[in-house]
Amino acid sequence: MAGTARARERPKNYPKLKDYQPTRFMLPESHYDAAKADRAVRFIENLCHTKGRWAGKPFWLLPWQERIVRDIFGIVKEDDTRQFRTAYVEIPKKNGKSELAAAIALYLLYADNEPSAEVYGAAADRQQASIVFDVAKRMVEMTPALLKRSKIMAATKRLVNYSNVGFYQVLSAEVGTKHGLNVSGLVLDELHAQPNRSLVDVLTKGSGDARTQPLYFLITTAGTDRNSICYEYHTKAKDILDGRRIDPSFYPVIYGLDDDDDWNAEESWYKANPSLGHTITIDRVRDAHREALTNPAEENVFRQLRLDQWVGSAVAWIPEHIYDRGNLPIDLEKLRGRECYAGLDLSSTSDITAFVLVFPPLHDGEKYIVVPHFWLPRETLDLRVRRDHVPYDVWERMGLFHITEGNVVDYNFVRKTINELHTMYNIKEIAADRWNATQLITDLEGDGFTVVPMGMGFKDMSPPMKELYKLILEGQFIHGGNPVLRWMAGNVVAEIDAAENIKPSKKKSTEKIDGIVAWIMALDRCIRHEMQGSVYDEPDHDLVVI
Repeated sequence: MAGTARARERPKNYPKLKDYQPTRFMLPESHYDAAKADRAVRFIENLCHTKGRWAGKPFWLLPWQERIVRDIFGIVKEDDTRQFRTAYVEIPKKNGKSELAAAIALYLLYADNEPSAEVYGAAADRQQASIVFDVAKRMVEMTPALLKRSKIMAATKRLVNYSNVGFYQVLSAEVGTKHGLNVSGLVLDELHAQPNRSLVDVLTKGSGDARTQPLYFLITTAGTDRNSICYEYHTKAKDILDGRRIDPSFYPVIYGLDDDDDWNAEESWYKANPSLGHTITIDRVRDAHREALTNPAEENVFRQLRLDQWVGSAVAWIPEHIYDRGNLPIDLEKLRGRECYAGLDLSSTSDITAFVLVFPPLHDGEKYIVVPHFWLPRETLDLRVRRDHVPYDVWERMGLFHITEGNVVDYNFVRKTINELHTMYNIKEIAADRWNATQLITDLEGDGFTVVPMGMGFKDMSPPMKELYKLILEGQFIHGGNPVLRWMAGNVVAEIDAAENIKPSKKKSTEKIDGIVAWIMALDRCIRHEMQGSVYDEPDHDLVVI
């Protein structure tokens, strides 16, 4: 390899992994092969950094990086093949994950003893996938021992190893051409940017079955979409780390802040950034933090990219950690016969119809209970999944949607369901958009329901919307963690007028919010029947917008 022994001597102030112990996720029948781990570490540390002030200097692995390399390549099963097939590494930006991924891709191509190795680089688009490839290419160019046995095809993003007739190839994002690959290694960058699960599934489900020990190395920062394939992997990694799940082939690594960590504290920054002080300086993080304090939109960016927290993509009206206080189970049987108030957001016949029931407390200390119902037309379901990248089909299988036949919502079916709900619960009133006086509303009145018209402007929506926010802050709602309602809550953006009145903005909100609109409408009817503790009695009520 390139460089003399003296030139490659580790600087005295450079941190080194001490007292390494194999990961606790090692199977009882597996063992740690120090020789295999040392070989992988030696290979990588004979490469060079390629960017910034580190360019041209030896790639000495930081402790967190070396631990990953030793665990992945050193822990083997009884047949001497690697235990871990998938490695999920979630970490904030600028910690050196792209350099590590490039080094691992090169090890899989040149030193993994895999005949005709096929290592692929992928991402949400070819340009993103090329980032890791370009680092790997430069590493090869700076390492004569590798360069002399390689052919670099920069235009097609292909790196060929003549020694084992293998290659490292960047893939485009189109899924249809990826079937039939014989993957020995995969580096998938920024998993959070994947629009759906298709590419990931094609590249990881069966593509390496002909290989003895394929490795899928998935790297990412936190994302914003909790209905994504990345959040699915994130949740799996968290469950394994916390002991709630077991998968001996899955290696989980997450560096980031928990929801209850103080994102303003510098000690929290070090917790999330294991390379802080080396590949990234504290001054840069402080600068980004100052921007976040003065701009709510920058706060989300800072927390997502610098601290690896899953935050909303927009400045959402209801913060996720506050909304999640209501994730307590709901016993529907105990609600039988209870009085409740409903909100009905009909939208259009081809869109989501939402009907939300709010059960007021029966006594002091009890909380409001929220039970939502949603309808979608069956013929547009698959289109919505592909177009909106929202798992409506999964939610249907979970029983969270009523699906009506055809390409529009059948309001007769909606009417029938509401009448069935009334046999279970005592629905006192239904609030509905006064400008959407469809036949359904007339029919419901004919069925004996009290349907109260309600406007969607500031005048009608502001008081109950403020009250809903106040009650959520106080932890006075139980909504059962319904995934559809949670998704909609994260989409809501509040529109504010000069008098600080608010209303939910369907135009400015990131996605569907019908369930929250119906919730606000139901709460309006509910609190109008309560004599105290409402913003209706407090015209000068202060508004806090987060």
